[in-house]
Amino acid sequence: MITYDDKPWVKHYDPGVPHTLAPYPEKPLHWFLEEGARKYPNRPLAIASARLPLLGRVANEVSYKAVNEAADAMAAALVDMGLKKGDRVAIVMPNSTQFLIAFYGILKAGGCVSATNPTYPADKMAYQINDCEAEFVITLSLFYNTIVDIQPKTKLKHVIVTNIKEYLPSTAKFLFTVAREKKDGHAIEKRPQDHWFQDVLAKYQGQKANVEVTKDDLCLFQYTGGTTGVSKAAMATHYALVANTAMSKAWLFGSEEPGQSIFLGAIPMFHAFGIVVVVSSGISMGGTVILVPNARDIDDLIDCADVFKPSIFPGVPALYNAINNHPKVRNGDVDLGSIDMCFSGSAPLPPATKEEFERITGGVIVEGYGMSEAPTATHGNPIRGENRVGSIGLPLPDMEIKVVSVENPEEILPVGEVGELCMHGPHLMLGYYNMPTETENTLRKDETGKIWLHTGDIARMDEDGYCYIVDRKKDMALIGGFNVYPRNVEDALMDHPAVLEVGVATIPHPEKEGQEALKAWIVLKEGASATPEDLMKFAEGKLARYEVPTRYRFVDVIPRSAVGKILRREIARQELEDYSD
Repeated sequence: MITYDDKPWVKHYDPGVPHTLAPYPEKPLHWFLEEGARKYPNRPLAIASARLPLLGRVANEVSYKAVNEAADAMAAALVDMGLKKGDRVAIVMPNSTQFLIAFYGILKAGGCVSATNPTYPADKMAYQINDCEAEFVITLSLFYNTIVDIQPKTKLKHVIVTNIKEYLPSTAKFLFTVAREKKDGHAIEKRPQDHWFQDVLAKYQGQKANVEVTKDDLCLFQYTGGTTGVSKAAMATHYALVANTAMSKAWLFGSEEPGQSIFLGAIPMFHAFGIVVVVSSGISMGGTVILVPNARDIDDLIDCADVFKPSIFPGVPALYNAINNHPKVRNGDVDLGSIDMCFSGSAPLPPATKEEFERITGGVIVEGYGMSEAPTATHGNPIRGENRVGSIGLPLPDMEIKVVSVENPEEILPVGEVGELCMHGPHLMLGYYNMPTETENTLRKDETGKIWLHTGDIARMDEDGYCYIVDRKKDMALIGGFNVYPRNVEDALMDHPAVLEVGVATIPHPEKEGQEALKAWIVLKEGASATPEDLMKFAEGKLARYEVPTRYRFVDVIPRSAVGKILRREIARQELEDYSD
């Protein structure tokens, strides 16, 4: 009988993927950047671009050497301004050259990055900046006025601001200034006490911060859980992110030294998925990252892929689905044939989305899994081996897993049974900042003293080590005395030919007090039609009767997080508001 201690998953690794990567480099995360600058200083690390009138798509390549030297200057500046080791620095920017410089500059200064979604409403942004106790913020001019407005609610003392145009070619910078800067909200009146990003770099050019940063120092505050309650800052060390960078690289390329891979950087860098799987993994292998500031702008994303020919595209199912259904893609007006491999995470990957994207590109999408609490990848389907439909794949090297009873977390269930997924590995968070109770509920020691991350995800593992997420524990519904998992219902409805997107959530039963009901929110494909009766009949052929939603709403968009997760609690909240009205 197979047990979790047998680690059956390692038998199904791609050739060349090691079973263990220990010992991991005892280096800070920015060591990968410094090694890249030493080995290939003139190789482009990042490509920043924009499509402008008359010029079309213009681009500026920034080398490993340039990013590393600019990060050194930023680090020296932060230390001179009073940054102390372990202090948090907020970044409020989309994917950009400036984000990379700020991120590595903070690390070199001994600081800890707390990056926030720049599109957050002011109150939510203020909460995160205040919660992490940041006294420094580095922001894009587009969000500068929001920072100024919320500053009195925070401990912020130093504001460094940059304009998105700063890393465009000179002609494009001029046209941007004339045609778009003011209209799009990038032009600002900077206060005298604040600092221009480029002025800071110029003043401290050639300098370095005299700070010793070790593997055990704090590296990242990744906020998580905002869709299910108060946002929590998962604290990660340099060692954790170095380990996960090495794990991700090994999974993509095994023991081989990759060539110059080109990453399509659409996943937000303010999320651990983007900063580890795209940026840090890309840098560790000498790759180039195509910067996509707004992945929701599918026109821009597709144009970047068509022009720059990426080979690796980490993404989320909603993004792949949007590309599949874009008119230019369907008409064959763009060439996505350069894409060789994609790593999909953050949400379940519908088989139909995977099949169509692979048909279009000729590449392969492998579904994976990860958490901000173990930043960030923990599982993946083999790149070249067997991809099992509906599976998040195999635990990565040095991961250990077990499935425990939902009712009794001390009880380890036999392989194949459904329960809560628990994980142990070299990259677990230290805990949630200033939240000891939540930390104790999530990180638990077993009888040997080993720390396990209790994920809150309902899952099972088959006898070959492939894992399957059934749903979030908090999203499980009780319908007619049966446990129902919204993800299973979504997967069934996504197979309907008229459905583009679907979100399913639990709502209070409108007729039976104290009971629950399922409701499906549906986005239809352009030109397609369907009725609730059509969808119910279709679902009845795929689901148990008690799993079939009897309530539907047709909408234009499904609320999602920045990395593509369906915000089930948000759509349920909207339902309650509508009901109360």
